[in-house]
Amino acid sequence: MMVFKDIDKELTTDVLIIGAGAAGIRTAIALKEAGVDCMLVSKREFGDAHTKMAAGGINASLGNLDPEDRWEIHAADTLKEGHFVNDPKAVELVCKNAPDAIRELAEWGCPFNTNEDGKINQRFFGAQSYRRTCFVGDHTGKAILDTLVQKAKDMGIECLDGKYVFELLKNKDRVVGALVLDKKEKQLLRIKSHYTVIAAAGYASIYSRSSSRKNENLGDAMRLALRAGAQLKDMEMVQFHPTGMVKPEEFEGKLVTEAVRGEGGHLLNADKKRFMEDYSPEMMELDARDEVARAIAREIAKGRGTKDKGVYLDISHKEEGFIKKKLPDMYERFESLGINISEKAMEVAPTSHYSMGGLLVDFENGFTGVQGLYAVGEAACGLHGANRLGGNSLIETVVLGKLTGEELCRKIKGEDNGEKISIPELEQSFSPKHYPWQAQPNQVLVKIKNLMWDHAGIIRNEKGLKEGLQQLKAIEEEIVAGSVSVEGLDFENVWANMDLFTVLEVSKLVLKAALERKESRGAHYREDFPDKDENWEANLVWNLDQDGQLKFEKLKVPAISPGVQRALDEGHSLNYHQLE
Repeated sequence: MMVFKDIDKELTTDVLIIGAGAAGIRTAIALKEAGVDCMLVSKREFGDAHTKMAAGGINASLGNLDPEDRWEIHAADTLKEGHFVNDPKAVELVCKNAPDAIRELAEWGCPFNTNEDGKINQRFFGAQSYRRTCFVGDHTGKAILDTLVQKAKDMGIECLDGKYVFELLKNKDRVVGALVLDKKEKQLLRIKSHYTVIAAAGYASIYSRSSSRKNENLGDAMRLALRAGAQLKDMEMVQFHPTGMVKPEEFEGKLVTEAVRGEGGHLLNADKKRFMEDYSPEMMELDARDEVARAIAREIAKGRGTKDKGVYLDISHKEEGFIKKKLPDMYERFESLGINISEKAMEVAPTSHYSMGGLLVDFENGFTGVQGLYAVGEAACGLHGANRLGGNSLIETVVLGKLTGEELCRKIKGEDNGEKISIPELEQSFSPKHYPWQAQPNQVLVKIKNLMWDHAGIIRNEKGLKEGLQQLKAIEEEIVAGSVSVEGLDFENVWANMDLFTVLEVSKLVLKAALERKESRGAHYREDFPDKDENWEANLVWNLDQDGQLKFEKLKVPAISPGVQRALDEGHSLNYHQLE
């Protein structure tokens, strides 16, 4: 039985890092290099973070294949793909520092594919002007995560895995630690810290079809930060990747990497017509992810999809040796299902993949505006705007993880604020009465995820969003009415309840934000407002008022620097047909 009466164990650290993916680990490495004590905590086993699911590549303007590429053009592509609601500071920081971050990973042993001259190879990725996506076959994220984990272990950095951070602790206006469920020991922990970094990814899994595993990317970062007083931004912006698997059921939504299209794959409808000719004759399959996802959704809606409501992704016109070399994971995965992709097309459909929204931060240092609280990686909002450029998620983690870690080193060592802040003694702040516990939380979770796919998915409208909010309110009322005592729940059930409370709160935010933005921009498509509106070249920022109610403000996007503006004015774009 689960009983919340006493803290079973208390730990103390200078910096608590919530999440042990690439962003969290890179932050920890920067801290450890400076001799700062830090603690990584993770829901999953160390080395099994969502980072490893990123397959296709990581961006940097190395110019190894296209010497004319430069970081300003990378920044311009990122802003265009984000439909100009990106944070220009974040874009510049990431793109300018990306080449050094790639070289650092290579020095640490990341086995990037190389050309005959020994330089890191780079491939085309959708909506990019040049070949700047570095890769390790089609398992780039796993290779980068393995590299970072090994580096961390070599430095003596440990990770407390199997831990669920469900509440941030505050003393007055400062975050000073967290309450944690320890799944392995079935204990309640309190971790006290001078600084806390949220690196707990995004919220793509609030949808029924997602490229994430079902129990990760549920919005932990957003719920923790909002309840601690932080602001959230652009929560309506969720990227639907064009190509997720359709079957078998246990593989539904699992990502079929963009590298398949980057290496020349064709999208075909049920009639075997290459339908992107009708939607994007210039960019074809390598148009922006939102454009391709909507094109697939429309083909399916018009009755030109497969019987399983998908389309075909075909790379069988390439030689088998080429496919095995460039796409080894895809080849092996489908081969294990009895499909040789050098002979037969893959069946795919859009899947929820990445959340561009998240915590409002200062990207030079990761600061959230709440004293003691920082954020990095997919948890932080700003780099991607209304749509993420493929290959930018991985580079964001290592660039901004390093910058945030270095900022905290300066603070801990007293360069900015004098003596180290002491952690006060804390009273137990958690009460089981905070939550309406459920006997069957997973059943309610499935209901909410289906609701979000139906009402806040690829194509949205006012009627559907309002219906979604009404249904969510009804579910919330059912939860309260059907609540049970926490005393009668086992540990696994309490863990699932925490996921439920998170998904409920984050889903409400996404629906409300999507309803407020009355235009179509990037991944946010409103069929009742199908055009982009210059008055909405702005960000929606949310927080909780004194009564705990959601409120928002519309903020103007900061100005773009002259150097990046020049790159935009130069009008660089991908000539798709050079792939043919």
